[in-house]
Amino acid sequence: MIFKVFFQTSLNEVPIREHTQTVYVEAETINDVRIKLADRKYNIEYIQEINGKFLEYEKETNSLELENV
Repeated sequence: MIFKVFFQTSLNEVPIREHTQTVYVEAETINDVRIKLADRKYNIEYIQEINGKFLEYEKETNSLELENV
């Protein structure tokens, strides 16, 4: 499964919507995603599984680049 992870790069600052970044991760579960990204010290806001038409859209817009973790 592919997950879209919304995160902030700083753990010490209040999250600001304009600073939110995204990364795509292939994993089995949301917990696996958290484990894979644990060493990066991201302030994870939300993890969303993407599939179906949403996955097709992400591929078509070329915004889907899987993170190698």
